[in-house]
Amino acid sequence: MHTMNDMEIGDTARVVQLNIDGSMRRRLLDIGLIEGTRIECLQKSPLGDPAAYLIRGAVIAIRSEDSRKVCICT
Repeated sequence: MHTMNDMEIGDTARVVQLNIDGSMRRRLLDIGLIEGTRIECLQKSPLGDPAAYLIRGAVIAIRSEDSRKVCICT
């Protein structure tokens, strides 16, 4: 299964599952990153960390450490 970290600039996908616990899980849920949410990768920093994603109309930067734990489908 693919993760948010695998997305390239311009790719869109839907969230399938969050494989993360604790306060970071709560933060991702609070910004609307729940099952079925459509996301788009807008930009990656030169070294790839963090990346900017369009999530429910807001641009959110997420570290690759955390985006690796969000399963997606295209």
